[in-house]
Amino acid sequence: MKNKVVLLIACLLCAAAVPAFGEVVSLREAVNRALKSNHLLKAASLEQGAVQEGVAISKSRYLPRVWLESGAVLSSTPSTVFMMKLNEGRIDPGTDFAAGHLNHPDAQGDFQTSVKLEQPLLDFGIATGVDIAKKDAEAGKASLDQTREQTAFRVYNAYLDVRRARAYRDIADQAVSDAREHVRLAKVRERDGVGLKSDQLRAATELSEAEQQLISAVNDLELARLRLNLVVGGPEGAALDIGDAPLLPEPGGDLIALAHKSRPELKGAQTAVEKGELTVRQANNAYLPTVYASAGYQVNDRNLPLGYDNDSWNVGINLRWDLFDGTRRSHEKGRAELSRQAASEVLENGRREVALQVTEGVMRRREAAAKLVSARAALEAAREGVRLVSLRFGNGLSSMVELMDAEATLNRTRANLVEVENSDLRSAAQLYYAAGVFLTEVLR
Repeated sequence: MKNKVVLLIACLLCAAAVPAFGEVVSLREAVNRALKSNHLLKAASLEQGAVQEGVAISKSRYLPRVWLESGAVLSSTPSTVFMMKLNEGRIDPGTDFAAGHLNHPDAQGDFQTSVKLEQPLLDFGIATGVDIAKKDAEAGKASLDQTREQTAFRVYNAYLDVRRARAYRDIADQAVSDAREHVRLAKVRERDGVGLKSDQLRAATELSEAEQQLISAVNDLELARLRLNLVVGGPEGAALDIGDAPLLPEPGGDLIALAHKSRPELKGAQTAVEKGELTVRQANNAYLPTVYASAGYQVNDRNLPLGYDNDSWNVGINLRWDLFDGTRRSHEKGRAELSRQAASEVLENGRREVALQVTEGVMRRREAAAKLVSARAALEAAREGVRLVSLRFGNGLSSMVELMDAEATLNRTRANLVEVENSDLRSAAQLYYAAGVFLTEVLR
């Protein structure tokens, strides 16, 4: 039974030691793929297209409106019956003007078909409505640009996650190798009579823990590759591997001014202010008159839908000027003005928030650089510590427990360096992201 368990663990370790490599992509390749295939980005692009349709809808109000109507009426109302006969061209002066026929007509039916046209000649609200729709399109473009930035940044973070998981897998693999060597040494020393049984047990425990950590590290690496493929928008269930570590040039210049110019959120907020001004203008347009031209062609028939007993036509011009509407327009104007002021406040807060984000990014960048120097020094110290303890252990001056503790410290220092290096790489990306030019820098 014990041999079966050992064999099972060995099989698992062999499977874990063979990484499931996927296609290797560089950061730029991953970002370019995401820009083409990421499903959330596709959704944002489709929404932008829908907003663009709104501009075309607003412009269509300049064009004439033409519609067809067809209906049937059955009535015994004197005025209705008389008008139906008149429209059908069936008035008989000899009988239809008699008192009995006029006051108590028989029920009559009429099929009426008409084509009507309406054309705006003067409507200030149409032009302002088109301008508002264009601002909506600009806001949609800013939102799409923001989604592109966010998608590229998510790809970058997923790329770094694969890098970290791969380094952790390597560290775990090294820990298993060290633990196996400790088990071998413990057995040799016990056989030679210079070792303790407790050292052998401690080494076996260390090996078991290292093997468990390796299994988790291999799974974490595979999941990180799957997540990278998901963000990129690759085939379902596929995995991507990374190439070299992503390197971005050191950020410099007036990043706050660059952020105020480049951040899509601020562009969207500025567009909201401009849209608010147009909404106020639209509210003022409600006080102005409108002029529309109209035309119509009508046919009537007593027996058939779309039939022809008689026809008629009309053309005309209509001016409408609302003089009083119960103060509705004044309140709409007040609401539009308050909305515009609110948008201005949101814009100002956004500018300050962006400035703070850039300032924080600069501070975190310096912090990451300082931590990187410290972490590298710690790694060198840990390596030297392992070397010295190994020499002492070889000369019988240190115990195996001290050697295992020193190597465990070295592995923790290696893992910490991986985290610090990732933080350093992420801090540069975060600073570019805060400035609103992350995608530009990645694709440069």
